Amino acid sequence: AGKENEDVVVPTSGGRYDVHLKKRQRVAVYWEEEVSEVRRCTWFYKGDKDNKYVPYSEAFSEELEEAYMVAVTLDEWKKKLESPSREVIILHNPKLMVHYQPVAASDDWGSTPTEQGRPRTVKRGVENIAAEIPNGEPLQIDHLVFVVHGIGPACDIRFRSIIQCVNDFRAVSLSMLQAHFRKAQEQQQIGRVEFLPVNWHSALHSTGVDVDLERITLPSINRLRHFINDTILDVFFYNSSTYCQTIVDTVASEMNRLYELFLQRNPLFSGGVSIAGHSLGSLILFDLLTNQKADPEEDEHREEGSRTASSSRGTEEVKDILQKLELSEYCDVFEKEKMDRQALFLCTEQNLREMGIPLGPRMKILHYISSKAEMQVCPLHSFYSSSSHPITADARNCQYRDVGLGQVSANYPQLNYKPTIFFAFGSPIGMFLTVRGVKRIDPNYSLPTCKGFFNIFHPFDPVAYRIEPMIVPDLEFEPMLLPHHKGRKRMHLELKEGLTRMSVDLKNNLLGSLRVAWQSFTRAPLPAGGAGAEAVAEVGMEQQPPDTKPEETPPAVREEASQINVGMLNGGNRIDYVLQEKPIESFNEYLFALQGHLCYWESEDTVLLVLKEIYQTQGITLDQPLPGS
Repeated sequence: AGKENEDVVVPTSGGRYDVHLKKRQRVAVYWEEEVSEVRRCTWFYKGDKDNKYVPYSEAFSEELEEAYMVAVTLDEWKKKLESPSREVIILHNPKLMVHYQPVAASDDWGSTPTEQGRPRTVKRGVENIAAEIPNGEPLQIDHLVFVVHGIGPACDIRFRSIIQCVNDFRAVSLSMLQAHFRKAQEQQQIGRVEFLPVNWHSALHSTGVDVDLERITLPSINRLRHFINDTILDVFFYNSSTYCQTIVDTVASEMNRLYELFLQRNPLFSGGVSIAGHSLGSLILFDLLTNQKADPEEDEHREEGSRTASSSRGTEEVKDILQKLELSEYCDVFEKEKMDRQALFLCTEQNLREMGIPLGPRMKILHYISSKAEMQVCPLHSFYSSSSHPITADARNCQYRDVGLGQVSANYPQLNYKPTIFFAFGSPIGMFLTVRGVKRIDPNYSLPTCKGFFNIFHPFDPVAYRIEPMIVPDLEFEPMLLPHHKGRKRMHLELKEGLTRMSVDLKNNLLGSLRVAWQSFTRAPLPAGGAGAEAVAEVGMEQQPPDTKPEETPPAVREEASQINVGMLNGGNRIDYVLQEKPIESFNEYLFALQGHLCYWESEDTVLLVLKEIYQTQGITLDQPLPGS
């Protein structure tokens, strides 16, 4: 009796939902969601325009089954039953059973609904039902990815939640695994990647701030103002110290909670964890990651590396500064005191006086320090100190303003794991860093606990900004073009490149022809014996051959684009990756700007890059390398 009363729980949908058989309920495991009903199906109905059979409730199915068995036993058909919703089901024979819908409800005189309208087909059992029952997801989970949303409760153009969008992302990942990792799947080297959504919007707006906003919101254009309060204001909330703390606490605690719960339900899991953020969510994760504390051993190695790299460079920079100020004779004094650039910018007038620097040179040095401090052009030593700890308040008050990130004052929580890779989709990180006063990111800087960082964006995304130009500001180069998941470049882009190349060739050929004609014209008046003039003309022809193409980028330069040194933020690899726009999007980039910001959830190219980089850390590659990848 005790076993009969026990509720049997069956995990479904890759372990993200539990079905309680006794209660007939389906409950979400990792997030809050309304409980859905589960039915044990024996009787179904389907209308003419319906695509699938719909099960009756279990109670009414039992009534139908009882009536059916009586009809079969006694061979008495044309039985008529009435459903709880006053609908009529007639059992004509075992192969013909119909369900009539009432055309009107009962009126005050008690007249019953007429059996009119097109009847529905009634079926017993699941035989010959063309229902596509999915095989389910692989049981083995190789990697876990937490996905953080951006502003507002809706994450795509259809106003769906982060849960629904991540469901799409996960579904696309399963299809990409079958298409591009088939060999590894057949050899049972891989299973799948699990993606779990992280929701912080509901926690922020449950603090009572919506009530406060409602009091001060004007009554006009009500829907627009409500939309702004619910979405756009999230950016301002994150720049408020009070609500920034709420947001980072929610994101970090939710990811830690999900991680612990996932390990409880998957005790054999031995894979890594990565994180992904869309829009503002990527900035929240970036700020969290920059404030993580590395292990003491890693910290020590990082400090030693930065010291050895910067000591000689810092001394040389001080010499350059003194030469610029025409104070080269004091180089030995600064070198004797082991002064590098950072130490110089921390100097006060008292320090310079104690070093024996006269008043005039002291004033020059102090003026230079103060002017540079106001400009805040320090490289990303300005970002974070080499030990990856936040800049202290004392350092901020010094004349050398090591402003770093200029983050809102908040106590950033620590994560219970070290992320393998950080993926940013449609991210404004670059813009926020620039607004905070960061001019440049130190090429030697890397996130304390995360070695990989990919900034992925659509070319028309109005919210996305690049990262690499902040590391290499003196060099202009394009972001890496993400290859199409079918292994080719989109046709309209190839056509566009071909037309551009053709126009360059035509222009250069035309210029070459004009140059030859002009040289022939200028040689015509010369005397016949002017061999010297012809020699000069021939030299000019050799120096400027007509078939040169100065405007065409050499292939070697194009190949070197992917080999540009963009620092250690992504372990020495490229950071910025741009998607290929669709042909219809290329007609009007303004029209598809919003779609460009919300396209990542169903983008096969984005998902494939995420899978490729995750499995590359496990030594597993694509079946066929994509061109340009």
